[in-house]
Amino acid sequence: MRNRSLRLAAWQPHARAVRASAPMHDWLVTPGSLTARLVASSDAFRVRRLHQHSAVCLADEAAAIGLARPQRVWEREVLLVCDGTPVVFAHTVVPPDADASDWPLFSALGERSLGSTLFYDPLVRRGSLEFARLGADHPLVRRAHAAIGGAGAQQPIYHARRCVYRRRQGLLLVTEVFLPAVLSLGAGATTNNTE
Repeated sequence: MRNRSLRLAAWQPHARAVRASAPMHDWLVTPGSLTARLVASSDAFRVRRLHQHSAVCLADEAAAIGLARPQRVWEREVLLVCDGTPVVFAHTVVPPDADASDWPLFSALGERSLGSTLFYDPLVRRGSLEFARLGADHPLVRRAHAAIGGAGAQQPIYHARRCVYRRRQGLLLVTEVFLPAVLSLGAGATTNNTE
């Protein structure tokens, strides 16, 4: 039972429900493009793609993207890196029935930011943000740690946010896990959400 609970997160509609520190709360509620804020908060920003392939979604993701149960989806994971330090682990899932007309650029993103396409496409509709506290044993936190090789500070609780985007008939869910190093960035512009 414990193993199953680690795969679920208690997603909340309000950031205050996850009891983040004031600086972390500020990052969680960044309006608009998180990428734009990270660029404004650092001298050198880059996206480091970890993978993009077919995988089984997490249990708490299935319902969010209209699936009755966890099943194979298209999955993309990246690190958002500022001044050489990973600050956000971003995880995107797209249901298997989405086609190229729903998300035409998804398969060709490479190391480009997904946010750079989501926020400038007039056909994309953004849902509401949800927020969660993830334990260090949550699958996404474990993947983030593996991606950074255990480097950097670790903590027992990580804060995350997620949002469903719609384009035509397609759904896409982006989850962003904020790593401790994000708090060392300057305030930056709180410009307009996502990887």
